[in-house]
Amino acid sequence: MENKVIVVASTNSGKIREFRQMLEPEGYTVKCLADYPDMPETEENGTTFRENAVIKAQAVTDRYGIEAISDDSGLSIDAFNGEPGVHSARFLGHDTPYDYKNRVILEKMKDVKGEDRGCHYTCAIAITRPGREPVVFEEICRCRIADEPKGENGFGYDPIVYYEPLGKTMAEMSKDEKNSISHRGKAIRDLEQWLQHEEEH
Repeated sequence: MENKVIVVASTNSGKIREFRQMLEPEGYTVKCLADYPDMPETEENGTTFRENAVIKAQAVTDRYGIEAISDDSGLSIDAFNGEPGVHSARFLGHDTPYDYKNRVILEKMKDVKGEDRGCHYTCAIAITRPGREPVVFEEICRCRIADEPKGENGFGYDPIVYYEPLGKTMAEMSKDEKNSISHRGKAIRDLEQWLQHEEEH
């Protein structure tokens, strides 16, 4: 298929890398907000992952008249009543290193045992196009909070998010392992199927 440009409305290098790993083999050139330096910062004031994903992608489509995708994702911890959830990136401050965020979570959960350490990642991916309604794909990945950080791969909360079926944290997985089971991997596959269907019709 011809090479098509798709813009990921994000500055998060980890997210952009995962989109590239999955979409470039399908013939897409993946750009990001760094390629559009005059794009003003978009306020993520939605109350759900779906709302925030649409807000970010639609802002790029409205400004440049181009197709854009955005993902809003985060970690919801059962013992914290679903927090940090949509506030995952801003939890304990937007510029706070994830090493510190992860240590705080583990410290708060030091007396929480077994099933009560449950959590899930959510990923909502929105695609917006000029003059069309946004389309959203949302997936989750059930995990639990590990007892200690492990692994050097991934990003964000991955070192403390343990996936039982593979017996390792997200940060211990190869990129193929992670993409096969993760919330973002599943949502990107939903997006890929939809894109293929759109191209055929």
